[in-house]
Amino acid sequence: MPSYEALSEILDPATTVLLTVECQRGVVGPDSALPELAREARSSGVLERVARLVAAAHESGVQVMHAIAERRPDGRGANHNARLFRAAERLPVQQLAGSTAVRVAPPVEVAAEDLVVRRLHGLSPLAGTDVDALLRNLGCRTLVVTGVSANVAVPNTVFDAVNRGYTAVVPGDAIAGVPSDYTPAMIRHTLALVATITTTDDVLACFERPRRVRRA
Repeated sequence: MPSYEALSEILDPATTVLLTVECQRGVVGPDSALPELAREARSSGVLERVARLVAAAHESGVQVMHAIAERRPDGRGANHNARLFRAAERLPVQQLAGSTAVRVAPPVEVAAEDLVVRRLHGLSPLAGTDVDALLRNLGCRTLVVTGVSANVAVPNTVFDAVNRGYTAVVPGDAIAGVPSDYTPAMIRHTLALVATITTTDDVLACFERPRRVRRA
């Protein structure tokens, strides 16, 4: 893992964005469509650590962005080209636009200055969405990726960020997947090859350093 000095340089508040991936009630909440994933995100402390990172970002002036996956009631525009999408159509809880399921899940808080970006298709918050354009307009150079799942959306996000020229930072204890032993394997054998792997506490230490940068 990088030293505090090296990580602090990467996490310049003026050029860093904290991204929460699918931390929505219908995914990690008590009434999740994916109860095993929700239990893992909560029992492991991942959701609580994401909330701590978001709160610290708000305090330090780091931009926060929440990536939400949803679908229209008629399914128009949604993918049907993989088992995952077809299985999602049969789940008892649907991530329907405008429903409680697609609200950011407590204890993660959404501030007025946060950006909430919703997608109707695909596996990644960056592919075919407004996220890349928003990041560039914000002057982002470093993307801190948190949330779920380490199985699909998180690695897709990291790969897409790196392919688009961003430095990806992943607090390994702020992402979750199933089964529980899959996440550390994914981090060690895949994400560590393309992203800066760190911890929530180390990111918090950088966010809480004695300076505050406000975006225009």
